[in-house]
Amino acid sequence: MRLSFTSLACATALLGIGLGGCTKSDTPPAPTKPVVILSASIPTQTLTAGNTYLLKGFVYVDAGATLTIEPGTVIKGDRTSSGTLIIRQGGKLLANGTAEKPIVFTSNFAPGKRNVGDWGGVIVCGKAPVNQPGGVGQVEGGPIAAYGGTDAADNSGSLQYVRIEYGGIALLANNEINGLTIAGVGAGTTISHVQVSFCGDDAFEWFGGTVNCSYLVAHRGVDDMFDTDYGYSGQVQFALGIADPNNSDQIGASNGFESDNDATGTSNTPQTRAQFANVTLLGPLATLTTEVGPFGNTLTNGALLRRNTAQSVYNTVLAGWPKGLTLSGAASEANYTANVLQLQGLAVAGTPAGQVVNVTTTTGFDLVSPFLAPSQANQVSPENTDLGLGAAAFSLAAPNPVPTAGSPLLDAGKVAPLPTGFQAAPFRGAFGTANWLAGWANFDPQNTPY
Repeated sequence: MRLSFTSLACATALLGIGLGGCTKSDTPPAPTKPVVILSASIPTQTLTAGNTYLLKGFVYVDAGATLTIEPGTVIKGDRTSSGTLIIRQGGKLLANGTAEKPIVFTSNFAPGKRNVGDWGGVIVCGKAPVNQPGGVGQVEGGPIAAYGGTDAADNSGSLQYVRIEYGGIALLANNEINGLTIAGVGAGTTISHVQVSFCGDDAFEWFGGTVNCSYLVAHRGVDDMFDTDYGYSGQVQFALGIADPNNSDQIGASNGFESDNDATGTSNTPQTRAQFANVTLLGPLATLTTEVGPFGNTLTNGALLRRNTAQSVYNTVLAGWPKGLTLSGAASEANYTANVLQLQGLAVAGTPAGQVVNVTTTTGFDLVSPFLAPSQANQVSPENTDLGLGAAAFSLAAPNPVPTAGSPLLDAGKVAPLPTGFQAAPFRGAFGTANWLAGWANFDPQNTPY
């Protein structure tokens, strides 16, 4: 539930923040390739890099159909009709780009005129378990798309080396689509090397399901970076989030992690037990004196774990957030005490004093002492530079979040052990000495001439 950005875009343009133009009457750029319109329900087919594709309205891949997308293909979303791609239960999306030729979903406007909410986003619906009544949920935002079931190994296809830019259109007041919605998606699905940039809602949101994901980037979105709920229980490893100090949700907090069991914190099963490892979430405070703009002042928590979630986080960096980690509600506190919600190998830096570790109940629950116990391998540092993360890491135009030589994040002796299923990684945060963003990620899509 988010604020429409039509008026906000105009305001930010007037302030020189640079989210894009303040009108959508601009003429889209002249195409250099044939434009193929996709609408309604589409049959099994292959999208080729020799064309540009335009999503008009809700475009469905129905049960039994497979949409294959070649490396290097560009798919744009129509703003007027809220162009959105929806993979229904039983349908498949095979979007396998390469580092040299990523697949791009983006705005239909010219360079310099693009903005958050220029189109919808990508929605994938599967048949894996969710904790909604009857075991079935319905995608928010307007599409006719159910999700959930009993097949934990369900296969909805593959997304690899994919960028999703300028999505998150407001279909109704305070009701936007996420960049990538992952709803009841099963473990047979592949999601790896996906970047979501400038989205009007969450970059990634999992509604239940069991799919494992890796190498994800949430870049300068409006709301949460990585949002989990409705019983999501997969593993996510190697992920980067970058906040924009001048861009956030204007009616609620924007967080790095946000996790709920469900909207009201029930004990419905399956419980949200996602596991994240090797994540770097960079907040709005490159330094403790960084000025946050008027449209970025709701950027709040590096991690907000609430409403009976049991999400665990390992070997992760929360740097430059007004609040580092917040554990909210007695139920989530109980999950932490019972060791089903684990917080191990975390490095929290660049957060104002007294805001590093927070609880929001009045039970007198002490999180600081167990969080800082040596067995948990957690670290708190006053400045981001203490972790080897300086101006280069927080650069919005060309970030380099690889820790500098000598960073304590690269000390294998400070790494917490990971649960079964994760790849061994002798460092904390998303990066060791190699930059897995090279070649396929794009941090300046505003000026890319698609």
